[in-house]
Amino acid sequence: MGCLCVIPKYQRKGIGAQAVKYMLGYYTDWSKITLITPVDKEKNINFYTKKLGLIINGMGMDGNVRVVHFLMKRGL
Repeated sequence: MGCLCVIPKYQRKGIGAQAVKYMLGYYTDWSKITLITPVDKEKNINFYTKKLGLIINGMGMDGNVRVVHFLMKRGL
C-alpha cells in the first residue's frame, strides 16, 4: 500500500483500520511493514500505534519534513 488516506468526514469510523487489517490478511507473505508519517500528525501517530499496533522505530527527514518511522513485524 503506497498511501492510506480517509476523507476527513469519514475518519474515526474504523475505515482505515479495516483497510489495513484487510491488506494484512490478504497479503500473507509479508514479514514486516514499515511506514512514515509527519511528526506533527499526532492523530496519525496514535492511529498507527494504538489502533494498529505498530511501534515507533525512529525519526528522520523526508525532504524538509521531519517524520516518524514505524515498524510492524509478523509474529512467528
